[in-house]
Amino acid sequence: METVIVAFEHDRTAQRVKEILEADGAVACLVCRTADQVRRASHKFLVPVVVCGYKLGDQAAQLLFDDLSDCAMLVLARQDLLELMDQDDIFRLPTPVSKAELLASVRMLLQVGRRLERAARPQRSQEELALIDRAKALLMDRNGMTEEQAHRYLQKKSMDSGAKLIQTAQQVLDSAQLG
Repeated sequence: METVIVAFEHDRTAQRVKEILEADGAVACLVCRTADQVRRASHKFLVPVVVCGYKLGDQAAQLLFDDLSDCAMLVLARQDLLELMDQDDIFRLPTPVSKAELLASVRMLLQVGRRLERAARPQRSQEELALIDRAKALLMDRNGMTEEQAHRYLQKKSMDSGAKLIQTAQQVLDSAQLG
């Protein structure tokens, strides 16, 4: 279950949005009233989406967005207030908003967040790539495999043992030194 921050200046609005989102069963909500609370909660819980009003108790949503590097933001406000926002990366939904629109928007932001998270996964270092290449070369030399077969062998061994590919490559190299 994903966690979403719901941040509004007024408790009644925050509770209503929280009820709508949690009734769907796909998210759990953390309720905040200030930008400072949102900042702390987003860093502590690595929350992918913040749903908030145009302004919070201590700061405008647009200024808060600049501090949330890895969160998507959905601002719910009157159309005239949304038009004042000049940040293109902030998602906006004019009020009044239907339950269906709110749920669809949050689902879409969560999906986008998951895709961005996958794209931002750390890449292997040059040293790790070299180690994997050495293990593949050893398998190719000793077992007459093609590079593709050697790579698949390392992947399968990794999946079967629950180890990372780099760990499996190191084991192949270590076992060759022992034998």
